[in-house]
Amino acid sequence: MNTATIVIVGPTAVGKTKLSIDLAKRLNSEIINGDAFQVYRGMDIGTAKVSKEEAEGVTHHLIDICKPEQPYTAAEYQQDARRIIENIRLKGKPPILVGGTGFYIKAALFDYQFSSTGANPAYRRQLEQIAACEGKGVLFERLKKVDPIAAKRIHPNNLIRVIRALEVYHETGKPFSLHKSDETVRPLYPYLCIGLSMNRQLLYRRINERVDQMIHEGLVDEAHDLYTRGLKDAQAMQAIGYKEFIPYFEGGTSCEASVEQLKKNSRHYAKRQLTWFRRQMSVDWFDMSDALVNFDAKSEEIYRFVLRKLDGHSDS
Repeated sequence: MNTATIVIVGPTAVGKTKLSIDLAKRLNSEIINGDAFQVYRGMDIGTAKVSKEEAEGVTHHLIDICKPEQPYTAAEYQQDARRIIENIRLKGKPPILVGGTGFYIKAALFDYQFSSTGANPAYRRQLEQIAACEGKGVLFERLKKVDPIAAKRIHPNNLIRVIRALEVYHETGKPFSLHKSDETVRPLYPYLCIGLSMNRQLLYRRINERVDQMIHEGLVDEAHDLYTRGLKDAQAMQAIGYKEFIPYFEGGTSCEASVEQLKKNSRHYAKRQLTWFRRQMSVDWFDMSDALVNFDAKSEEIYRFVLRKLDGHSDS
């Protein structure tokens, strides 16, 4: 079988998990997590982590590999994901990379080099947290102030390069534009990217319903457990689904207000995800709106499309 990597991307709550499991079963393959926060143990509800029952026997990689106290960078994810992609390909299977953290997925697939020049993993993690919480535009504005030449060369949505430029400036005191870049953007593996979208009103309704379900399943207690362990400032606690409850735990707002803020942040994040993938990667898009009525038909359509694409890929 062709072992080109199948990438499934899209906004939160669009149906990536269900589709990826269905494809993995049909292709006898394995799934690699592409979400920045599902790597942390004890963060099951808020990250919508796949359950054992939902997985239906399909192997999932890079889930529950870190304690929430332990920072985990994009560079570390890159190394781990590439190793797993190669191992799955050696088995003669097409790896299935699934998630919504665009710069993690792109770091795994493309020849991005996390050079040691001016490296500061702790500062890099801090920047990644800012991007996850406030959007990458905040970092790009910072870059324009410290290195306007680099800002003209780097696309605002290319978060990996924006972070790298800020990191080099922070550590060396010299603009990134003065350093020779060893980054290329060629893909390391043949890949096929499937993007899932949905009518915005339907998607936002699903997001709101998902948040309500998370609350019912115990999200507030899950977030409170992290908070009481002294992890308020940890990278893991900056995830959407957890940070919103910190004001509530500190007596600054009500639980209901935190829930509404979570819904709002989730909707905004979904919009940013769609924008990123549409601008940053070559994606074949599928509207999942009708999948709410007939998932099997939509899954079959995408499966047939994948087979046709794989047949046309040169496997290298």
